[in-house]
Amino acid sequence: MSASFDKFFDQDGNIREGVLTGNTWLKLLTDTDNVYVNAERLDSIGSLSGKETLMYVMRTLDILDEISSEKELTKQEKDVIETVLKWSEVAKGGLSKERNEWRKKGYPIDIHNIASAEIYKDETGDDGLIYTLIKTHGVIGQCIRGEISVSANKELLAYRKYNALDMKRLLLVLNECIIRAVSDKIWDSVKVSTKSLIDNIVSGELTEFSPQYRLQRLCPGEMEFFGSDVDFFAKEIFPKHELWYFEAALSSFDMGQIRTILTNTVKEIERSGQEVLHLNFKPLADSLLYDYEGKKHVNVYKKRIIEKYLLDSSVQNVDIDVKIENKSAFVDFKFSKVCEKLIEFCVEAERSGLLTFEKSIIVLYDMFGFRRDAFDRLNNEDKYLMTMNNVSASTKDSIIDYVTGESVVDVGSGGGILLDKLEGKFPDKQIIGTDISTNVIETLDQKKHREGHKWNVLVHNFVDSTMEREVGSIIFSSILHEIYSYTEGTNGKFDIDSVKLALRNAYDSLGKGGRIIIRDGVKTSGNAVRKIRFKTEAGLDFFKNYVKDFKGLKDIPEEKKVLFIDEDKLTVAGDINFIREFLFTYTWGTESYAHEVQEQFGYFTLEQYRDFFKELGARVVVAKELLEPGYPDNLGQYLDLLDENGNVVEYPASNCIIVAEK
Repeated sequence: MSASFDKFFDQDGNIREGVLTGNTWLKLLTDTDNVYVNAERLDSIGSLSGKETLMYVMRTLDILDEISSEKELTKQEKDVIETVLKWSEVAKGGLSKERNEWRKKGYPIDIHNIASAEIYKDETGDDGLIYTLIKTHGVIGQCIRGEISVSANKELLAYRKYNALDMKRLLLVLNECIIRAVSDKIWDSVKVSTKSLIDNIVSGELTEFSPQYRLQRLCPGEMEFFGSDVDFFAKEIFPKHELWYFEAALSSFDMGQIRTILTNTVKEIERSGQEVLHLNFKPLADSLLYDYEGKKHVNVYKKRIIEKYLLDSSVQNVDIDVKIENKSAFVDFKFSKVCEKLIEFCVEAERSGLLTFEKSIIVLYDMFGFRRDAFDRLNNEDKYLMTMNNVSASTKDSIIDYVTGESVVDVGSGGGILLDKLEGKFPDKQIIGTDISTNVIETLDQKKHREGHKWNVLVHNFVDSTMEREVGSIIFSSILHEIYSYTEGTNGKFDIDSVKLALRNAYDSLGKGGRIIIRDGVKTSGNAVRKIRFKTEAGLDFFKNYVKDFKGLKDIPEEKKVLFIDEDKLTVAGDINFIREFLFTYTWGTESYAHEVQEQFGYFTLEQYRDFFKELGARVVVAKELLEPGYPDNLGQYLDLLDENGNVVEYPASNCIIVAEK
């Protein structure tokens, strides 16, 4: 367990008799009804034991024992550090009665270094060095993270020439214990910065970090900031407030959203008329995180609702929630009862794994307008994109080689991966990204400015119109099948005229010699029969749901789509195109089902592509079909694909590359 833990607890984890006498710090940490932990440090919310603070303190004491001889600490130095470590977390402990008393005294118990110092002083009467070290406990680390001004260490200056102790060594060992107890990796990454800051403190220099530096430390995922972002933090946040649990709560939001949250928080503080020194985002961090498949995740359903509010503060279902106590503002969001029930339903539906519930999530989010666009996969987005990139990286990269002309359009740019690749290969070309979603374009604009890209983006739909000016190349990468599946044409969805219209408008947007470049699904010629032998009943259940829910392939009679389902042998048979569509939906798994079942991946055969472009008067430069190896590699775990006679056969082609020149 821990050498320090064993000093106070027996092998069953029970506290040893008599050890609480004279150890009030230990009583407060063990005799508590408060579970206080930074969820940022947890792998799983469900792993909470209630002893996290106690075990953290024990780790700090173990580390002190480990390095005290290495650093040649005197007994007095070690005693001082040990006392500081024992008392620095006590404000996180105690029973409700004790915690209420601390609040009445005005102790900011959620700013645990300050409150712990006051509790220590109440117990011992000491307001000297140890009191000051407890009060500034962890502040150096927070300065390095950008959360607190360097001047928060000013009380240490009174002890920088403390003759009885080597303050530089004392502070360095203390901070190593504090930070290493969280993570050795974190300590390795900040020990140089920690030593440098301690050197400055001991020499009497409290030079502040620049606002730009602090902002970069607060938001390490951002590559670049607008001047207005830096100015906002420099004027409204850094001089006035300390930040607590900032990254834990806000790391999943972009800078525009963070500024809106902070702006609304500041407005609430000004409206209250109260003095606030600390902005504490722990309530938001705690409410945003939950367990998904045994791992801690951001509750994306709750976050989508918050995002809607941040775009339009008139939204009635959610509002910022700022509670002020003892000069601390605690920031969270409050939701209407309808919203709370919606979030609760979505989480439980997701955990249930039932396909009908997952489809209901999408319907509800569409009703409330909380999803970002029609193709948002909510909590499964990261997994989906990772799988999509793994499956299709080869052909996605190769289509760039067919680009011609001085300008190139990426249709349906999504996250901007292809835009980046185009810019990298063709730095002198004009690169344009399009999407039908305003939210996607706004996100791409933020990415452009954050990362310093030269490409441009705009809202455009080729089903509706041509480009305003001629371009050299237009790329449709995995987007035409979505146009086919989601566009409401004269005959509803799955209307091939929507694809033809988009391609005609694209063709009319090209200059002479310009090219349309397509990478997408491909339909299989003919009406062969294919069988699937599932390896589990879950696979057969998935297939039966698919038969019921898939509305595509209107050109195939219903009785031909599925010929039989043999539940005893876990075997099904049907038209090759229906089986193909099922296979390429099944590979994405249960979580993506509600989206994928709405899409038909293959809408043209290779020959139909050729015929269409011939009608347009285009020259087909490339027309080839292929099977992405990721599909059979993944699906082979779950099923065998057979021909009509029960022999194992190769998968039908999944994708095609078409290049048509004007």
